[in-house]
Amino acid sequence: MAFNSTVETLPQMGRFSLRCKRENTVAMSKALGFELPSSISETAQSGNRSVLKLGPDEWMLTCPMEERSAIERSFAAIYPDAVHSLTDISSREVSIRISGPEAEELLTTSCPRDLAALKSGRGMRTIFDSVQVILTREDNNQFRLDVWRSFVPHVMGLLTVAVAEFECGL
Repeated sequence: MAFNSTVETLPQMGRFSLRCKRENTVAMSKALGFELPSSISETAQSGNRSVLKLGPDEWMLTCPMEERSAIERSFAAIYPDAVHSLTDISSREVSIRISGPEAEELLTTSCPRDLAALKSGRGMRTIFDSVQVILTREDNNQFRLDVWRSFVPHVMGLLTVAVAEFECGL
């Protein structure tokens, strides 16, 4: 059986944890340059910036590293009128992309969620083996795992073993 999926570590990206009250989301959207998603697990994107709503008052923003300062300045400018918490978590996590026709099945080796129910453009916190991750379905056969840096060797080890099992037809 040919294995036609890939597992790759993505280049470092800027990441922010954004927390704010519902009444401040319009101001946050203006500062960001596009509308924040309103439903939990929904994503929104404009250019190289994307946002995933993780909870009732929590979003994760990703962007190219060189855009971090501009985002921080935009949000700092509105702080007096729209109180929020914007925390740079860029160095905390690493992104792993799993893509190809076996991507979903490969992830199910260590993720208990029903991935078939996760639609493209949606994401969530979940676990991979015993590790908390943020899992986003970027496309039908493409996923991104955002993993705390210290757990990357463990997660990559599990994925490497699962790939080897798939390649052997197990």
